[in-house]
Amino acid sequence: MALRMWASSTANALKLSSSVSKSHLSPAFSISRCFSSVLEGLKYANSHEWVKHEGSVATIGITDHAQGHLGEVVFVELPEPNSSVTKEKNFGAVESVKATSEILSPISGEVIEINTKLTESPGLINSSPYEEGWMIKVKPSSPAELEALMGPKEYTKFCEDEDAAH
Repeated sequence: MALRMWASSTANALKLSSSVSKSHLSPAFSISRCFSSVLEGLKYANSHEWVKHEGSVATIGITDHAQGHLGEVVFVELPEPNSSVTKEKNFGAVESVKATSEILSPISGEVIEINTKLTESPGLINSSPYEEGWMIKVKPSSPAELEALMGPKEYTKFCEDEDAAH
């Protein structure tokens, strides 16, 4: 009880919204998504996917901002290896306790690997969106598509502007 009272008073002092989870009776905080992690060395799409380009392989996942909006991820649908993905087209879905959301590919190319760990542990998207929670690895077909994506500073500003509009 003391922890809940402290959390509530701290949230009020910091002007954060707080609520009590009915299932666990522990504090849950909603902090503006502009505090989400944005990593250097990655490129970002305005649909909240990230790309890490290394050599001839691009690793793709959803951002910390996106997973924060989704809530607890309970199921992930990914494409088959050797299939194609197209920029700004659906390549899979993420189901959370709140909703099911399509995942759009930030680039076009051939899927060379999928993260099979997500089948058994979809929550990796929540706990480690940029590392263990990656979704697919793609052989990009158009380098220009990578260059058109946002860098970390641009993406942070995009998220701040998007959150301010809501």
